[in-house]
Amino acid sequence: MERKADFGFGTQVRKSPYFDATLRWGATAFSVYNHMYIPRDFGDPEQNFWNLVNEAILCDVAAERQVEITGPDAAKFVQNLTPRDLSQMAVGQCKYILITNADGGILNDPILLRLAENHFWISLADSDILLWAQGVAVNSSLDVTIREPDVSPLQLQGPQSGEIMKSLFGDDITDLRYFWLREIELDGIPLIVSRTGWSSELGYELYLQDGSRGDELWEKIMAAGQPFGLRPGHTSSIRRIEGGMLSYHADADIDTNPYELGMDRLVNPDMESDFIGKAALKRIRDNGVSRKQVGLRIEGAPLKGPNTTFWPLNHDGETVGKVTSAVYSPRLDQNIALAMVAVDHARIGTELEVQTLSGPAKALVVEKPFFDPKKKIAASACTSAN
Repeated sequence: MERKADFGFGTQVRKSPYFDATLRWGATAFSVYNHMYIPRDFGDPEQNFWNLVNEAILCDVAAERQVEITGPDAAKFVQNLTPRDLSQMAVGQCKYILITNADGGILNDPILLRLAENHFWISLADSDILLWAQGVAVNSSLDVTIREPDVSPLQLQGPQSGEIMKSLFGDDITDLRYFWLREIELDGIPLIVSRTGWSSELGYELYLQDGSRGDELWEKIMAAGQPFGLRPGHTSSIRRIEGGMLSYHADADIDTNPYELGMDRLVNPDMESDFIGKAALKRIRDNGVSRKQVGLRIEGAPLKGPNTTFWPLNHDGETVGKVTSAVYSPRLDQNIALAMVAVDHARIGTELEVQTLSGPAKALVVEKPFFDPKKKIAASACTSAN
């Protein structure tokens, strides 16, 4: 029986091409991301985690909106947006990048896809980079066209995702390397498929290029995945925190710079391009930072769910930082967290006190990521990194 629901956000919140399909398959709650519904509940989040790490899940992530940049100066313009050196980025490659403002603050941490020499997609975390890019272009004197295309990604993630992809596309799909993309069709449905995803597991993203066929695509993937244990799901807070993956607006924002996050590899202040934030990031690199992101293990009973506020971190009665993302990992049997802490208290082994909703608890600064730190799972059998 088809389920109907009115979630009350109004017409200004868009529905994805997969919205009705996710309702049929059991979505019971949504949040809003990039002005769009995104499913956040298919039942027990711990079971969603186990489905992801043991078999596979299919996630509606159409809210990862695309900013398309084309034109003769597209490559130069994209380089101006990010401190990551893109000079060696090939057609067909994907890269994890940061987009920074003039102060070196992070505006977004998207995946960049290069579809052709002068054709790029920026696959966004939650912020209005379309408007930022269009504003930057106004006075750039560069010949570019910037728009939001009809593109809506799905994430197929988990150890069985490769087998499901072979069932859908044939054995050739196994040649697709980590952080590379391929243009492909599924029964006439136009797609870009990439070996990427927000899970730290083996996985793929399927970028639908015809929104009218979203329901059809969802059902084809679910049908192909049934022999492999595929379940509908949502991006797992447990797994992404285990993997040390950022959630923009939680672990980073406009007042966070890449060096505070230990993301020096994504910044090259010495390259020729005069990218936005270059002078500021050069100063920050040379002068150092006053705080750093760290991993934490938090003592006490298992947390009942992810934190919904920033929890203060104290040392000898003084507030020295905040917990940005915290969750109980059933696999590690530990409460784990990402936190931003003053550099004097960021050393591995430092003991802190965190103010949780249940009261104060002891916390220990530890290495992150907490699981598979080299991302061998996500990059399995592949030689090309992001």
